Amino acid sequence: MYVMVSYDIVDNRVRNRVLRFLKNYGERVQLSVFECDLDDKMYQKMKKGLEKLIDRREDRVRYYRLCRSCLDRVVISGWGEIRENEGFEVI
Repeated sequence: MYVMVSYDIVDNRVRNRVLRFLKNYGERVQLSVFECDLDDKMYQKMKKGLEKLIDRREDRVRYYRLCRSCLDRVVISGWGEIRENEGFEVI
């Protein structure tokens, strides 16, 4: 499954830990956004790991699960690199 993860973390140290953690699961595409191509087991492992890092009263992590056919509808405006296997359009 393809998952876009965005986060809003209050504490700088925790934010840096989340950043390092997510680098193991996907590619950083914006300051607080990662794109991840995961199977269900890895997705669950990533979610559990993030839950241990964040303070649920102050921090927020969002997971946007996209189906494979939805990837063809993603449009990127502005600069950025597209990997060969991605179905994105840059305008």
